[in-house]
Amino acid sequence: MAEEAPLLVEIGTEELPPRVLRQLMDAFASELVKELDQARLNPQLVKPFASPRRLAVRIESIKRVQPDEKVERLGPKEEAALDKDGNWTKAAIGFARSCGVDTESLEVVETEKGRRIAWRGNQPGKYAQDLIPEAIEAALKRLPIPKRMRWGAGEAEFVRPIHWVVALLADEVVDGSILGIPCGRVTYGHRFHGAAREGIVVERSVDYEKLLMERGYVIADFHVRRQRVEQDILSHAQRLGGSPVIDDGLLDEITALVEWPVALTGDFDERFLAVPEEALISSMQGHQRCIPVRSQSGRLLASFIAVANIESSNPDEVRRGNERVIRPRLADAEFFWLQDRRKSLAERLDDLAAVTFHRRLGDLRSRSQRIAEIASVLAPYIGADKDNARRAGELCKADLVTEMVGEFPDLQGIMGGYYAAADGEGEDVSQAIKEHYKPAFAGDQLPSTELGLVVSVADRVDTLVSIFAADGPPSADKDPFALRRAAIGLLRCLIEGGYDLNLLELLETAAAQLPLDIAPDDVANQVFIFCQERLRGYYTDHGYAAEFYAAVAAVRPLSMFDFHRRLTACAQFWQLSEAESLAAANKRIRNILKNADECVAGDPATPPPGTESAEQELASALKQSWQKARPLIDDGDYSNALIALANLYVPINRFFDEVMVMDDDPGKRAKRLQLLDGIRVAFSSVADLSELPV
Repeated sequence: MAEEAPLLVEIGTEELPPRVLRQLMDAFASELVKELDQARLNPQLVKPFASPRRLAVRIESIKRVQPDEKVERLGPKEEAALDKDGNWTKAAIGFARSCGVDTESLEVVETEKGRRIAWRGNQPGKYAQDLIPEAIEAALKRLPIPKRMRWGAGEAEFVRPIHWVVALLADEVVDGSILGIPCGRVTYGHRFHGAAREGIVVERSVDYEKLLMERGYVIADFHVRRQRVEQDILSHAQRLGGSPVIDDGLLDEITALVEWPVALTGDFDERFLAVPEEALISSMQGHQRCIPVRSQSGRLLASFIAVANIESSNPDEVRRGNERVIRPRLADAEFFWLQDRRKSLAERLDDLAAVTFHRRLGDLRSRSQRIAEIASVLAPYIGADKDNARRAGELCKADLVTEMVGEFPDLQGIMGGYYAAADGEGEDVSQAIKEHYKPAFAGDQLPSTELGLVVSVADRVDTLVSIFAADGPPSADKDPFALRRAAIGLLRCLIEGGYDLNLLELLETAAAQLPLDIAPDDVANQVFIFCQERLRGYYTDHGYAAEFYAAVAAVRPLSMFDFHRRLTACAQFWQLSEAESLAAANKRIRNILKNADECVAGDPATPPPGTESAEQELASALKQSWQKARPLIDDGDYSNALIALANLYVPINRFFDEVMVMDDDPGKRAKRLQLLDGIRVAFSSVADLSELPV
């Protein structure tokens, strides 16, 4: 018999949650491999599977038997194990019995804690057949399932009730049960096609996919099924003369809903195209998992694509069924659109007063007023109109009390922009309202207009400061107001938008809008520190070393865009041949100054010349380099400023080679410390280079 064998595990369930099916599939494969690795079965070549009613993993090779393991067990100390005559004591006999050996197999060994008795031997490996059920159950327990359910009279828990388990090691059924279900070799296909009810016998794990495909009408490979869904959707859209409106998340969800995908098209009344397209798209995608189609000119067509889970003998009836279901959904969107426009956004501000934002912060009307005030202060710094900023900030939350947003929450802001335009608010204000939630997620675009960016920043600043004032920072595992996401969005607006604003002053402006009994004196600084912590992760995600962040954070720039320019300058500086030596010199200078008894203040513009030749050379070089670097720093050209300061490389090295800084003469020592502090001041005008890796 071969030492290795393939393993197939399939957990058959009722329909699994489609939005997390792909995540569950990947997690199950990963956790099972982890368990088998820990069991020393050496799993190789793993392939996961998932469909609405199954999670499965096929592993091309695992060991049939664990390798034998050399073990050493330490027992009692020598004086407790042997009596004065050298005979084994009861403690030693008991230790030998616990190891399954007699006392002749024991020996005395030296350890860090003295001489002890020990047993050394080989522990025979266990059979994979005996280890697999426990590994499967352990993997299932660690799946990311927020809420598990029970079924029947048993105690087993899983995301959905389990109906069958396939577990094959080569062609042998694994002896055991999983969450109360005995392992077997019978799987089940599509509910309505093929060998659905009687089951499909899997004789060999390598036949699994083929059997399900040919006899069960199930494409078990999630990625193959997804590719087929995507190709069918594209093909149908091209026949309609357009392109599908679909993203990866919806494509994954549709793939998770079907085992045998069959795409089809349908039509709806063209009158619905008068409704804002986002409402139509949300209605079709969100409720029915249908895919809208956009024409070559960019407008929605009065058609859609659906993906059925059945190959019908009467596809026209399936198409008509989808049309019948989608029509009332679109009619609802049309009704909300017409009904909401009977009342302007400005007239809805009083309705916001009836909606509580936070128990200590009042209602949404008060929040809108705060956003409007912050936006009006911020607008001139970004180049936006102050009055328009105030108006957009005031109206930006008004659509939260419309029927459309009540039915489709993902349209908040977007519908506000449409309603503002219908009210005659002006294109700038309407667009700012429409996109003030941007960026809403990682990779999302920034607002496209300056006014939109003003309101986006004002919204996030108010969220951060007000919630910090009322509740404090979010905990490690709970962030109900999404403060971390708000901070990242704020940072992206300032950095990627290229706006050199004092963030701390902006936060203080927001704090000034809060009731006096709410805001602690240091809330703006608390939020500033919180944003800087998020900034560390932002740069890590963009591939910058943590030391670059630390070097800039040490000088605490108050503008996040200025922070970005300094950090990118450090990254560019690090490419210079002199960089590592200069970073080491800055670290040495920092330590010397920290340990010096006297406190000195150096000025790179007027360094003391000193007495030694190397000292005088360094003072002259510092003065010249600073004359070049200072105007560059004032202009924010930190990269070229560091290049100018890099000319200090040779004189700094010579100085440390030839000059004793801590001279016995107090006058010489003070001048040399003053010179070093001037160097520190020059470099820290950009960043603290002593933080860079050396």
